Amino acid sequence: MERRWRWPAAAGVAACIGLGLMVLVDRGEAGSDAAPSAPATPSAPSIAAPPAAPPQAEQAARRRQLVEQVRLTDHTYCSYLAHSRYPHESRPAGHHPDQLYPNQPLLETNPMRAEGGDSHPEIQLQSAQSRVYLAAGEEGRFSLRALDAGGQPLPLVVTRALAQGMTYGQSRAAPRVAVPFADEGGAWSGTFAPAQTALAGFHGTIRLEVRYQAGGREGFVLFDVIYSPQSPASWSAAPREAIDGGALQFALPLDVRLPGRYVVTGRVDDADGRPFALATFNEVLGQGAQQVLLRVHGKLLHDGAPRLPLLLRDVEGYLLRENLDPDRLLLPRLEGKVFASRTRSLDGVPDTEWQSEERSRYLAEYAKDRAAARARLARVDPQAPLPPADCRADAQGRTDQ
Repeated sequence: MERRWRWPAAAGVAACIGLGLMVLVDRGEAGSDAAPSAPATPSAPSIAAPPAAPPQAEQAARRRQLVEQVRLTDHTYCSYLAHSRYPHESRPAGHHPDQLYPNQPLLETNPMRAEGGDSHPEIQLQSAQSRVYLAAGEEGRFSLRALDAGGQPLPLVVTRALAQGMTYGQSRAAPRVAVPFADEGGAWSGTFAPAQTALAGFHGTIRLEVRYQAGGREGFVLFDVIYSPQSPASWSAAPREAIDGGALQFALPLDVRLPGRYVVTGRVDDADGRPFALATFNEVLGQGAQQVLLRVHGKLLHDGAPRLPLLLRDVEGYLLRENLDPDRLLLPRLEGKVFASRTRSLDGVPDTEWQSEERSRYLAEYAKDRAAARARLARVDPQAPLPPADCRADAQGRTDQ
């Protein structure tokens, strides 16, 4: 989870490319209108200059440049129009596949690492980590096993596992604690709960170093977790739902102890269990009883037509600490099913695109670039048809002519 998305950034890159093409084309047109005459020189033997390109060929090349410019500005406008029809905090699940299942373990397979930077590719280490961020009171689970070059299991023994908080500069070194690992039928697993160790008050990155033997060699693997020893707020009551502000919204009551900007993300599945939307809250909350609103925009509901009712699951969040390291204090995560919606139809849910001052401003600028590119092409070749537009509706839903 990060801060709010900004779709104009990607579209702006394409717009800059288009502006560059405009400048080059304008210079070409100016040069053709005011070509200086060559000064007279005495006749002398010389190598003949290549014949100048015929006017038809020069005009064709210029037109190709302008056509490409029209297509680029049109694509920029239409792409932004399509991707901004829903608000930043209510996006289709397919736009963020990496955020749909935050509680799945992280699995990796890498060559065995040895002391001194050596590696042994003939021995592959498979490792798993249940989570990277640990809120107060949470625990992380870790496992590893070894395979030979043919993918067959190799005997593995964990010889030592130590966890230590990472400190920098003049900070006092954090204590090191042992983490027990046990053989579970070929894979060695361990559980680390910072709150139950000497690292209970440590805030930041904790590194777990596991040393093992496999295939007659000694190796090690590192796991990092980011731990918050303090909860800035706690969930205080059952969620509620309502249709308000052009969206189906889930309200999650929150008892805030530390005021500030809270970023919360929830996943919304349809009635068949398929991921449908990613809903994000990013607002400043004061101290005391507050509520987090996770919205599924009405236009997204009508366009996606999920089978109702919807299910809110896997909610996680944090208090953002800007310009500090670590940059967040974690909320207790709500794993699995959080709330089952009672809404059974889309009656009363508006089917209108999201509007904002920012969206209108960007669409106006991209439309201006598109119109200028088309006008430039029409001046060069008034009789030729313009390339077809990528989209047919502008920000207010009017049809392009």
